[in-house]
Amino acid sequence: MTGANGNHQVTDAAGNHRTAGLSQEPSREADVPPLSRTALQRVAHRRTDSDWLAEAWKRAKVLVVDGVNALFAGGRLVLLDSADAPDGDRIFLGEDEDGAAYFAVLAPLADVEGARPATIREIGHELDALEGGLLITAIALANWHGRHQFSPRDGEPTIPTEAGWARVGKGGDMHWPRTDPAVIMLVHDGTPGEEGRCLLGHNAAWTSPGWVRRYSCLAGFVEAGESAEAAVVREVGEEVGVRVTRLRYVGSQSWPYPGSLMLGFTAQADPEEPVRVDEDEIASARWFTRAEVRGVLNGERSDFGLPMASSIAYFLLNEWLAGNA
Repeated sequence: MTGANGNHQVTDAAGNHRTAGLSQEPSREADVPPLSRTALQRVAHRRTDSDWLAEAWKRAKVLVVDGVNALFAGGRLVLLDSADAPDGDRIFLGEDEDGAAYFAVLAPLADVEGARPATIREIGHELDALEGGLLITAIALANWHGRHQFSPRDGEPTIPTEAGWARVGKGGDMHWPRTDPAVIMLVHDGTPGEEGRCLLGHNAAWTSPGWVRRYSCLAGFVEAGESAEAAVVREVGEEVGVRVTRLRYVGSQSWPYPGSLMLGFTAQADPEEPVRVDEDEIASARWFTRAEVRGVLNGERSDFGLPMASSIAYFLLNEWLAGNA
């Protein structure tokens, strides 16, 4: 398994304009992956308060998602007044710092002039901390609901409860969302400067005629009874046959396809050690210099592709380019 920033104006709940996304000035936002940033307050104690939820719905802003996409226009998510929201399962997402309530509705997207359907992959890096939290939470829960419509206990249908944060079966059995931990690692040679190298792989599933071959960080799921660190060592060994040392945890990012938490690491390896790929998962893997990677990110070369800007893989690559690995 292999795992991909700009500013825009948004308006807060008080109607004030502010700049969102990565600032040109140093800030804490630049130190964490794009979708790790959130200003969404989940206020989980409200999920079972039906009276409060009914009142909150009347004043809420609503994000409509179809399981994959939401509407995006002018650098922002399209949020509807609750009176304009379509029918569908409702999920209470949380509040912002001013106490404004946000819900998601699981329904087909309507045609809205000037708006287009977009996925997290396309726009995640463009969203501010609030809208990023809204979208990734809504998509994660939409995917979970889609996969858990029947009870694993008796096969009977389940229905949403607790404001969309649980499902209940006919026999009263309760089910809550689960997240699958996965590791994603930027393997490097420990060499500073532009000749320093990192090891990236091209997933076998990405191979298609006419595509520029895209390379990304190695990744894989944590197995039962395994630590994240042990998973890093095992996955790199299985996928490219290389031994790694000097593991360093960098940060995490939710990835709701369908429901993973990506745990980001850097690790060091010897580039003289032969690379032997697991052809079932990795079509090819090779070492790239900082100069090569920087050339793609700067648009100076196009002979290979790199991860999308919304991904933690992109963040890990930039950390390595900056000498922070």
